[in-house]
Order: sequence, then structure tokens, then C-alpha cells
Amino acid sequence: MQREYIGPLWSNIQELNTIEPRSKAVPYLWRWARVKEYIERATNALDVGPEAERRAVFFINPGMSDLEPVGWGGATPTLYMAVQAVRPGEIAPAHRHTNTALRFIVEGHGATGRIDGEKASFEPGDFLVTPTWTWHDHANEGNEIVYWIDCLDVPFTKYLGVCFTEFYPQAQQELTVPDNYSMKRYGGGMVRPISDRHPKAVTLARYSWQSTWDALVSMTQTDPDPWDAYAVEYINPSTGRDADGRIGARLQLIPPTFHGEAHRHVHSVIYHVFRGSGYSVIDGIRFDWNQGDFFVVPGWSWHEHVNSSSTENAVLFSCNDLPIMETFDFERVENLGGSRRQQVRSVFSGGQP
Repeated sequence: MQREYIGPLWSNIQELNTIEPRSKAVPYLWRWARVKEYIERATNALDVGPEAERRAVFFINPGMSDLEPVGWGGATPTLYMAVQAVRPGEIAPAHRHTNTALRFIVEGHGATGRIDGEKASFEPGDFLVTPTWTWHDHANEGNEIVYWIDCLDVPFTKYLGVCFTEFYPQAQQELTVPDNYSMKRYGGGMVRPISDRHPKAVTLARYSWQSTWDALVSMTQTDPDPWDAYAVEYINPSTGRDADGRIGARLQLIPPTFHGEAHRHVHSVIYHVFRGSGYSVIDGIRFDWNQGDFFVVPGWSWHEHVNSSSTENAVLFSCNDLPIMETFDFERVENLGGSRRQQVRSVFSGGQP
């Protein structure tokens, strides 16, 4: 049967109909120092443009590294995450693709992006969206290297075999509206222009760090969520739904000494430690993280977050595939209740298992 590419269901039914989800991804932590070392080497070796359309290094989940060639680039079965660097004066040329993308600025000032005819400035802590099939290009008009996070749904679209890509005739697309136009239109916060009852793909191109941080700080006057402390989702202000159609994004503040309760959910999450330090216990393994590090929580993995500092906040930026899971009605959440609100620690600690 195997030679004829036919399979016996009676021998495989437990693999096809599992009792609960089994993600091929595993919990893992990538150290910022190592990531930055590689991106700095690439910065010295490559010029962005014809030689390299984008200068970025991406994360490969160890549990998925043997599934496909390295170009698959999955941190989870649905999400790709990378760190991109643009030197002063460089232009990452314009293109568009079926994949949808998010960006979070980590370091550096002076970068800009053109998104669907609008030019937006990039500052550390800013969040930007590039919905599916939207023209986008990046430039650095400052005098220092800018680093940011890219998160795309590459593994998801590649698995389905639905990705198209198109290149713009010039390095940068033409501008059709004033700079930072969408931020000016949505300066009122929880109100929308009346013309956006039927919004286009890019309603708000850039979400500023200050406005997001102010919202988080305001929340600290209330009781924290027992699992995630204080967290906000980036949303499309005209619809109330996720800012991106297929990838969710959050900014999370964990106050000093906070120890979250354990829970698990079907959607997977990739975290970036924007500020502070602490640790997370994922499926019984402790991962100690510091500013700049990245770590992944696969779907249906028990996890809890702890701020190990007694004085400093920890701030986490994260991307997730919750919009995909909710679209297909796959999402489920389970809390570790009773006297076992925290997981039993594994013998592994200090980072990578």
C-alpha cells in the first residue's frame, strides 16, 4: 500500500484524530545577543537593494527544522518572525505579497516606510501593519542603523500553497496622501472618521509607542489579569477587530513580582522582551529572559509568566495566530486551576532546554 501511496486508516487513526492538539513546534528561547551578532555580520556583508531585497534573520523552531528547507522559516506552524536591519541611506525596495505582515521597532531612529501610498515614520516601540497584497517599502533617512521585528504568516500561506508576490516598478512606491496621514485621521482614539464605515485594508498604518504605553499604564490602576497582568491588543480602529486580518499582536506590561497563573490555548505566540527581565515556564520548562530576547509558546502548551524584578516593569511584545484559529472555530482555552495554579518546574532552567 505504501508503494502505491495509499495508507491504512486502521493503523493511523490515532495520529489523524488526536485526543488533543500536538504542535510540531517546541518551546524555545533565542538570545538577543546572538541574534544581533548575526544581523550585524549581515549588515557588514550585504547591501540592501539588488543584492539583498531585505536584510533579516529569521527564527526556526527546533521541532520543525527537519520538515522543510531552511527557507520555510517557521517559529510556529503558522508564524514567521525575523529581525530586520536597515542602514542609513538604504532603501528596501517596494513589493507586495499574499502574506500579511506586522512590524515592531526595536532600536534606532530615522527609518520610514511607505504603506499603500502613505509614508509613516518609525520610532522604537511603534507597531506597523502591512495587510495582505499591500505595497510596502522601507527606508532609513536617519544616521543610525534601525532594527525591527517582522512577523508574517509565511508558514501558513506556504502550507496552503496560496502565496503570490509582485515587485513595484521603482524602488519606492508613489505617495498618494500626506505623511502619517492615517495617524492624523485617527488622532481621536476610540472614534472614527465617518468615511470609514467601509474601511480600506490599511486604516491605521502606524500605532505609536506613546499612545499604546499610555493605555497600558492607565490599566495598572485596575486589578491585573491573573494570567497576563496588563495587556492590550492592536486593533483596526474602524472595525474593532485585529489590526491585521490573520495575525494578532499585543503589548503586555508585567508589574514587579507578578507571578501569573498557568493556562494554555490552541493559538501559538511568539514573544519579544522589549523591556525588563523575568522568566516563563512553558510545559514545565523554565526559560529565563532578558531585554531583547525572543521565545515561543506553541499551541496548547501550559505557560505562565513571571517578573523576577522587585522594582522594574517587564514589557513584552507578542504576535499570535489567534485570528486564524478564531476564523476556523479552532480556539480553546484551559486554565490550570485548583491548588496547581503554577506548573511543576522541570529540572531544566536558564533558557534553552
